[in-house]
Amino acid sequence: MSSRLIRIVSAAAVMAAVTVGTASPASAQQASQVSVVHGIPGQPVDVYVNGKKTLENFQPASVAGPLELAAGTYDVALTKPGEAVGSPILQNKSLAVPAGKNLSVAAHLDASGKPVLTAFVNDTAMIAAGKARLVVRHTAAAPAVDVRAGGKPVFTGLTNPNEVKADLPAGTVNADVVLAGTTTVAIGPKDVDLKAGTSTVVFAIGSAEGKTLGLAAQTISGLGGAPSGMPAGRGPVEDGGSVPPLLFGGLMVLGLVVVTRRVVRNGSL
Repeated sequence: MSSRLIRIVSAAAVMAAVTVGTASPASAQQASQVSVVHGIPGQPVDVYVNGKKTLENFQPASVAGPLELAAGTYDVALTKPGEAVGSPILQNKSLAVPAGKNLSVAAHLDASGKPVLTAFVNDTAMIAAGKARLVVRHTAAAPAVDVRAGGKPVFTGLTNPNEVKADLPAGTVNADVVLAGTTTVAIGPKDVDLKAGTSTVVFAIGSAEGKTLGLAAQTISGLGGAPSGMPAGRGPVEDGGSVPPLLFGGLMVLGLVVVTRRVVRNGSL
């Protein structure tokens, strides 16, 4: 092999190695999308993350975000509006945020009425065409409940701080929440608009004893599946329009082989 061919092969090998080496490995940690849900009745709050104020005068039954947070543990504190972070009404100094997830962090009451912070991982799996996802989370100081649609139970025996979910035909659902095994309405009825390709996350919040039961709702969009008969996976070119590194390296080597053959055939080496 001539010295010129050796130089060409070496250069191509280095370029391919650099291209592959600079790609983000599959195991690399990705930032998570984190929304905050305020489910504590009657108390606006300021929200601090690692000592920095991220939400001010955050109202009950509201949802804010998402924030983009790297994987790790965070100090999350809630104070009365305008008060110092050193005097929180609720705090979790080690709230875990996993990598590459969509989270809802709910400030709510536990079953006994004590304020707590609970992190829920949202299901962002693709939804079949024409369907929507409904997620119901019990984050209220209340006993077990059933969730009904059109007067018929669809989720039963839900307790704090658990969730239930299902993918349903898109459309408007008239829903209410009743005490488990009864027809005693605790929340609702309320029309819930389930849009195709979205996940509607409903939080039951407040206190049964304090007569402050209510709902907070979050919508996660962009989950629509491909139409019937179309592949749902990604093609060889990713969202950003760039060729994946391993494929790019392979194309470079293939191109080198073609060029080398042409040069040898033309007697240039």
